Amino acid sequence: MGKIRAIVKRADEQYGHVTWISNTLKNLQTQVGGYIECVTDPAGRFVVLCDEEGRLKDKPYNCTVDFGPHRHPVSFVGDIIAVGMGEEDFVDLPEEITLKAWKEMLK
Repeated sequence: MGKIRAIVKRADEQYGHVTWISNTLKNLQTQVGGYIECVTDPAGRFVVLCDEEGRLKDKPYNCTVDFGPHRHPVSFVGDIIAVGMGEEDFVDLPEEITLKAWKEMLK
């Protein structure tokens, strides 16, 4: 597996940063600190990956993402990753999801 363009937002960062990450299950789990839970953008443009047990592990609040009018905002704890969705795998974050667009989704 290669690397994909993603936005990684640590709980201690204000907005996160665009980077290239290894697209392996092991690496993605390491990045979020546990088993992956996927929260999909209603428009199907991207997915936010987080630790599915983050609240049980008492991880710190990270942010709330406003996915738009067709979904309630979602609050995340711990580190998160935003990536694109392919047919069967994660892919590069779509070009329209820039860091500026991401910042506008954060509450």
